[in-house]
Amino acid sequence: MSASKEQVMAALSTVIEPELHRDIVSLNMVRDLAIEGDAAHFTIVLTTPACPLKNVFEERCNAALVGKVPGINRLHISWDAQVPTDRRIHGRLNVPMRSIVAVGSGKGGVGKSTVAVNLAAALAQAGARVGLIDADILNPNIPQMTGLSNGRPRVLDGKMQPIESYGIKIMSTGFLTEPDKPMILRGPMLHSAIRQFFTDVNWENLDYMIVDLPPGTGDAPLSLAQSFPLTGAIIVTQPQEVAVADALRSIAMFETLNVPILGIVENMTGDFFGTGGGERLAGERKVPFLGRVPLEAEVRIGGDYGRPIVVTMPDSEAGQAFERLAQTVAARISVVMLQSADVIPLNIIG
Repeated sequence: MSASKEQVMAALSTVIEPELHRDIVSLNMVRDLAIEGDAAHFTIVLTTPACPLKNVFEERCNAALVGKVPGINRLHISWDAQVPTDRRIHGRLNVPMRSIVAVGSGKGGVGKSTVAVNLAAALAQAGARVGLIDADILNPNIPQMTGLSNGRPRVLDGKMQPIESYGIKIMSTGFLTEPDKPMILRGPMLHSAIRQFFTDVNWENLDYMIVDLPPGTGDAPLSLAQSFPLTGAIIVTQPQEVAVADALRSIAMFETLNVPILGIVENMTGDFFGTGGGERLAGERKVPFLGRVPLEAEVRIGGDYGRPIVVTMPDSEAGQAFERLAQTVAARISVVMLQSADVIPLNIIG
């Protein structure tokens, strides 16, 4: 006797998505179900291409179906991914991106841009469509860190074309100015420059827009947070107390502006700077701790020469740390968006 689609879907409704704590059927993650003989064929649509839980889903689906639904002895699971869309972006901005994530820090020198570049590269390697805006308008570092120091964007149909590196679409004032000439802009001009990077660039369709902020709580981060619907913010800190104290101010700024804190990254951990400060701050502020990245010379060298370590040395300790960070951040974005009243839930995404 062959199983019915209704029986199979009922069994799959007992499979819980580990991050969202809801079943995969009500989340509309199960698509294209077909039954052929004793095999059930279906696609699971993940909330991010960077999801590390395929084995978990496969094990749970097997446990729910094989030997439990009469007539089903085999599964053939295909995989797809679709990042949930932050409805607020489409309500306020005519830009083709599903989520906007700010990477900030309370002070300079903590490796914030390094984290932003490697996070973007890791997401792109996982198959996501990723953009990266260098919002440090006055002191842009992203072109050098992505090997694009000599990049110049083209203009087509009145819009700048982002420059691509490592699968990331990138825009920076570093592409528009001479490297030896300073950028001198006041607050309103900074605001205008950041807004133009969103509205006057042909981004096409992005799953994640990563925005590398300048350090501190000045005009640029305030303009971004007040002008654009940020899906969330990532705070980068070093382990030592002086960096943690500055990171606390950055967290407070985003919380005051009602921007969800996706979590804290503890960068440059090891003997020199110590360890644990970022994790302790996350516990005190009751925000997620996203992980720590070890202090390795290869990370600095990669930044200097435009070679993100997550691409060039993925098996290194730091490369693995950035890959885990991307997976954790992607999962956090899905959770934050689906918990908000201002998102398009998975069960109606197309």
